[in-house]
Amino acid sequence: MKDKYTVGSLYAGVGGICLGFQNAGFKLEWANEFDKNACITYKNNFEHNLIEGDVMSLDVSALKKIDILTAGFPCQPFSVAGYRKGFEDSRGNHFFKILDFIDEMKPKVVFLENVKNLKGHDNGNTMKVIENEIKKRNYTFDSSVLNTKDFGNIPHNRERIFMIAFDKDFIKDDKFEFHFPDKENLTKSITDLITAEKVDDKFYYHEDKYMYNMLQESVVSKERIYQFRRQYVRENKSSVCPTLTANMGTGGHNVPIITTDYGFRKLTPRECFRFQGFPDNFKLPAISNSHLYKQAGNSVSMPVIQRLASEIFKVIEKVESKGKKKSKEKA
Repeated sequence: MKDKYTVGSLYAGVGGICLGFQNAGFKLEWANEFDKNACITYKNNFEHNLIEGDVMSLDVSALKKIDILTAGFPCQPFSVAGYRKGFEDSRGNHFFKILDFIDEMKPKVVFLENVKNLKGHDNGNTMKVIENEIKKRNYTFDSSVLNTKDFGNIPHNRERIFMIAFDKDFIKDDKFEFHFPDKENLTKSITDLITAEKVDDKFYYHEDKYMYNMLQESVVSKERIYQFRRQYVRENKSSVCPTLTANMGTGGHNVPIITTDYGFRKLTPRECFRFQGFPDNFKLPAISNSHLYKQAGNSVSMPVIQRLASEIFKVIEKVESKGKKKSKEKA
């Protein structure tokens, strides 16, 4: 029987982690998100309890206990793009709030996601603190950096670190080590995710735009995605989408640009969600495109989450069936 294991999701965003776990057979019990526009998108796509507001003000003891705690916690303190302050940054305290949830709920599994740079931040000391604090609570700890293009069959160059911890009292195996999924061949191309027909005119760059001549000269292949970098155009030669960012909808140097039969244009919000592995039946609400771009850029790549969640599901099932077998033998 599937969906018997429950999930509580912190920093849920639009629900990329939640959808991945749901698709893998887990039951979503509750989620928390601070950004009001992300909450609108979330509520358009999920029916379970979404607690809107600051995680810091949540009463942990008032929430229903769950089997799996997930958290794609704020990455600014650990990001190259941020201030690199780690735990000195007030937002670094979010990790310690996650520890409060672990202490109160004692979930079977803790699933954490962050930017790749977390691994090397402060010469590895930040990661050591995270690992030690989780191990102190009698959990295993395994981590790996996975790229969407290698583990999600989506042509998107996006590296993220995933940390997975199991309660040792549940696992009952001193030699346990979580096995991350194997790399898989990328079979989807950029053109598979691009809308073939003409899209709304507002997404196109016409001759009246100051960078039009630059685009005409540099944006030449329909198989590639380009980025306008204010003074020049950068071509992504690997034929995958460059890492989508939260500020790509605000212009500047992060705008992903393509050429089609209808001219030069930026990716639409729907296409950006596709590059994060969201299906087309994932509803995008009638809010501004800049918010939708931010949500896609901040999200996780859903198929990568689904593969990890499926591996976690297998481990839980194996442990539970072993426990039932031992109970029968004793009887």
